[in-house]
Amino acid sequence: MVSFRKKKIRVLIVDDSAIVRRTLSEILNSDKNIEVFATASDPYIAAKKIQKEVPDVITLDIEMPRMDGLTFLRKIMSQHPIPVVIISSLTQKGTETALKALEYGAVEIITKPQMHTKEFIEEAKIKLCDAVKAASISKLKRKNFRTIVVKPKLSADVILKKTKNYSMVKTTDIVIAVGASTGGTEALRIFLQGLPIDCPGVVIVQHMPEKFTKSFAQRLNDICKISVKEAENGDSVLRGRALIAPGNFHTLLKRSGARYYVEVKQGPLVNRHRPSVDVLFRSTAKYAGRNAIGIIMTGMGGDGSKGMLEMKEAGAKTIAQDEKSCVVFGMPKEAIKLNAAQYVVPLDKISKQIFSK
Repeated sequence: MVSFRKKKIRVLIVDDSAIVRRTLSEILNSDKNIEVFATASDPYIAAKKIQKEVPDVITLDIEMPRMDGLTFLRKIMSQHPIPVVIISSLTQKGTETALKALEYGAVEIITKPQMHTKEFIEEAKIKLCDAVKAASISKLKRKNFRTIVVKPKLSADVILKKTKNYSMVKTTDIVIAVGASTGGTEALRIFLQGLPIDCPGVVIVQHMPEKFTKSFAQRLNDICKISVKEAENGDSVLRGRALIAPGNFHTLLKRSGARYYVEVKQGPLVNRHRPSVDVLFRSTAKYAGRNAIGIIMTGMGGDGSKGMLEMKEAGAKTIAQDEKSCVVFGMPKEAIKLNAAQYVVPLDKISKQIFSK
């Protein structure tokens, strides 16, 4: 039985653009579980509103007058931690700053919604509302946790049909497929920094907007022993390299002879996401079978759980991050409930679990 708090998720929107504040308010108020109780044009006004009522979630722009969003975020996290969703524009400077915000404790990054097609607006609504819900139950929120009902969603069938042919012969070439969402940027940093330079090739789906994944990959490449890059269509999966699915594109593992490579393609949202972990995991089950290792990390919802079960059925080794080390214990929890995860381990032990027998 799904339970709710009677009180809606109370959101404070902080953005210097009146148009953006109005658009975000309309999108969030359209969800029955969310209520925008206040907006602010800059952090000083926001601080006064917080003194009167502490919001459940803050949506925060980066570039604002008088005080930038990054400075405000640091003050929030050092004085009174509140879950923050960063709303950022798709600029090079914006992506780099927003990624810095994740390091300072922001829960999610969402791109500013723009008035384009009806489909675009609907997807923006799904992503924004889901981000606020994920933030509301993140471990930064010290009380009043709750379960959120997720609307019906498409499965990986819309991108790749499920197969029952998992008879691939075991080889020495291993592929590691990883899925993460809320809290995943920090989890992936810890995981990738723990991998040796000659580790098996890695393919990652981290729920993140378009263009942010390239900056994210570059930052990881600078601090990890292995090389890290944003995946491009046709990229080979090589030892000592991790490929991160680009935001807004599904990424599939494929195989040609002995060569593993990735296919990057468009398509509808799967499990309310693009890229989708289920899509990556299903393709890994199909093309790598028992030559794969599947890892599911922190994140809200159930994306990746069914795909991980398919990987396990195909003979792959499957690992889930444990509840204590997750920011949001959603995706791993669903995989564990399906009996898809063979091992449940803390984040800092996942890299070691890959190489254990």
